[in-house]
Amino acid sequence: MKTRTFKQLISIIPAAFFWLAGCASHSPTSAQSVQLPETGFTVHPSITFSPETWPETLFADLYVPIMTRKAPVVLMAHGGGWERRSRADMTWVAEALASQGFAVLNIDYRFAPEYTFPAQLHDLQVARQWIQQHADHYGLNAKRVSGFGFSSGAHLMALLATVASTDSDLNTPHGGPDTGLQAVVAGGLPSDLPAFGSGKLLRQFLGSDLKADPERYQQASPISHVSASTPPFFLFHGTMDMLVPFAQAERFAQALADNGVYHEVYKMHLRGHVTSFLTAGNAVESAAQFLARQQDP
Repeated sequence: MKTRTFKQLISIIPAAFFWLAGCASHSPTSAQSVQLPETGFTVHPSITFSPETWPETLFADLYVPIMTRKAPVVLMAHGGGWERRSRADMTWVAEALASQGFAVLNIDYRFAPEYTFPAQLHDLQVARQWIQQHADHYGLNAKRVSGFGFSSGAHLMALLATVASTDSDLNTPHGGPDTGLQAVVAGGLPSDLPAFGSGKLLRQFLGSDLKADPERYQQASPISHVSASTPPFFLFHGTMDMLVPFAQAERFAQALADNGVYHEVYKMHLRGHVTSFLTAGNAVESAAQFLARQQDP
């Protein structure tokens, strides 16, 4: 059992970055503040969430807050260009959310180039199914499941959320309405893949280049699947991000607005891609407020 508070958890951010904490703007500014609990939590490490027949065994860490009611859930995915890193990167975020009353399933997923798209999306879809199937056992509220991802993890989480309520082929055979999300927090989101051209990471992830298969790049782009049924989004992004330009967040926010989807943008000034994650303590705190506001009464 862990009992650290949110403020203690975000204190792990390197002290040299604290001066950046106030260099952010959040729109809209009128969002109502929600009183979140401060609670301890139990960690269930290295749970196997993939089916027995899956090409690769996949693991997750489940964080369950100590509460008298079933906890709302956050499905979480790490970054790393679809080819590296692990769920350990997201541990501090998972602990921060768990200390405020959210259960968190922090997952790994298969990597490119060994596995190409949509394998990674399928991994998230079966993770979402796992939450549904095991909610009662762990005290989870399966009716209140949101998503949180950064970079490539944000891309996969956004794709999961946007396609679930559509008739996209990406729902076959593991997706569909039962894999939908109530809300999504996406940091450093690559939302429109054709805008990046045919860089190495995308060629590895998609198994082709843009000129040879532009439809595949479009299909793998969350912005292509935004509709009036898309759930609310909280976007946090560094304005000096050279890897995933801030314009990616702007374009996605505009697509949400065009479809009447509620969204919030947390603009992190003077930060690039990595520093927007390393200094994301205040963004995570605002994101927790956002997630709480999206819960059904």
